[in-house]
Amino acid sequence: MSTTRLLRTIRLDRSDTFVFEHAAEPGEWAVTGSFLFMDGDPSALAGKERVAFRSGFLGVQSFGFSTLAVVSEATPEEFEAAVADLSGHIHRSLGAPSEAAAREAAREELAVSASLCRPAVNTVIAMHRSFAGGEIREEFRTLRPREGAAGADRLHAGARAFQFVEVDDGPEERVDLFGLTEQGR
Repeated sequence: MSTTRLLRTIRLDRSDTFVFEHAAEPGEWAVTGSFLFMDGDPSALAGKERVAFRSGFLGVQSFGFSTLAVVSEATPEEFEAAVADLSGHIHRSLGAPSEAAAREAAREELAVSASLCRPAVNTVIAMHRSFAGGEIREEFRTLRPREGAAGADRLHAGARAFQFVEVDDGPEERVDLFGLTEQGR
């Protein structure tokens, strides 16, 4: 059975649930989602819509956004399920003229996603989207651990910028990041 590489949403922390109006669920197949911004004026976006424009991959199941995606392998069945999920949103939410047109558009978007998957499986990818000269531009970068950064000497052995641990979820804390930024000005 042959597989195709596609992007899959990944969530390293809860920040996506704060910065996007609707966050993608971890593990969804993903596309860049730039088509969502083609008919509007991206320079006029504000708040969470602007964050989604600038850095959001689109999850094909939830139609929510994710800051990061990871290169993954998809079986033919998973690829077809992703086409069905995305085409359903394109047809229902975006008004594609027919289901066939929506499926064709979904296949094109997933082909773009596959074209970004040249790095090794499990490589994390981030995107920066901008609007200049009347065009939407996308820039991608891969995120890898720095060689020799941790454990280069005895003092810093095992040191990491971030470490993820499981914790017992107590009451949820909410922080208004935008409000904090405004207070600091």
